[in-house]
Amino acid sequence: MEKKIRVLIAKPGLDGHDLGAKYIARALRDAGMEVVYTGLQQTPDQVVAAAIQEDVDVIGCSFLSGAHLGLMTKIMNKLRERGIDDKMVIVGGAIPSSDIKPLKEMGVAAVFPTATPVEKISDFIKKPPLLSSHNFAKQSGDVIQIGIHDGNDKEGQCPDEVL
Repeated sequence: MEKKIRVLIAKPGLDGHDLGAKYIARALRDAGMEVVYTGLQQTPDQVVAAAIQEDVDVIGCSFLSGAHLGLMTKIMNKLRERGIDDKMVIVGGAIPSSDIKPLKEMGVAAVFPTATPVEKISDFIKKPPLLSSHNFAKQSGDVIQIGIHDGNDKEGQCPDEVL
């Protein structure tokens, strides 16, 4: 039997909205992955501890509060400190396009803004070399920008752009 991909979905920071994170967790489960949801208002230490305890392959962090750069810097540093920076780290939610490059530079494998089709997320997670690659986040460099609503695109359109 093939090993199922284990995904941690986390809501770091003080954001109190988790409908999107729960939707993604359910969709990834329906796509055949094992999903662990941390719940709201997790600290970077709690996210990293959960990733270790649950022995996940992927760490997905969801943000609506605008605190993604500061919190992801802390999470990525803690992953390195704990020696588990070989995990794929993805970020989703209300992420301005100007913040995608800094997230990529810190080692985030992909960014999925609001309105990203769940199939894009699950396809990205499932693509090789997830389970065979060492230190995936550092090697990947793939950042996907889909469905950013910055006033220039029309509501409901989700452009496929790879940066």
